[in-house]
Amino acid sequence: MRFTFVPLTCLVLALIASPVMAKEKKHEQQMDPQAMMEVWKQMATPGEPHKLFASLAGSWTTTTKEWMEPGKPPTESTGTAEMKMLLDGRFLYQEFNAQMMGQPFSGVGIDGYDNITKKYVTAWIDTMGTGIFMMEGTGSADGKTITLKGSHPEPGGGKMTHRAVWKILDNNTQTFDMYGAHHGGKEMKVLEITYTRKP
Repeated sequence: MRFTFVPLTCLVLALIASPVMAKEKKHEQQMDPQAMMEVWKQMATPGEPHKLFASLAGSWTTTTKEWMEPGKPPTESTGTAEMKMLLDGRFLYQEFNAQMMGQPFSGVGIDGYDNITKKYVTAWIDTMGTGIFMMEGTGSADGKTITLKGSHPEPGGGKMTHRAVWKILDNNTQTFDMYGAHHGGKEMKVLEITYTRKP
């Protein structure tokens, strides 16, 4: 009798839920297809955040500081970055070349602003791994300070969480500071990059 009760209960719940689900589906379909297309067109149109990204296109020199251990001085290196806009001004593409931990280092980043979610999104790949590092966040009112958060798995298990603060100081200067915490521990500054536009 107990076993018969479970499917019977599921059937009753399904019968009760079906009119509600039908109502929700009907509500979702109320938007006129033409109106829907107009909304998508607006959402796909680059706005002010994308214009700010476009102002960063060009060639840059970089100075990087890395903190490997708390209380120890950072290692420093220099490098270059090339930035350009993709897909008619929708995304900022970066090719970065420098030294990392004493070894040649190359990375590629794509930065965007999602008009639908109202969030900044970045994807990063480099020669120190085979994964794609994703971060998401918000910006200040003028869009010139962007705070991003993300995480990645660590060798041996667990995750390292990250918080990055990207500041666009002017058309010729940017800074990118990253803070990290191992396995939910105390956050520390791990990276600082200063970008200076080439003359």
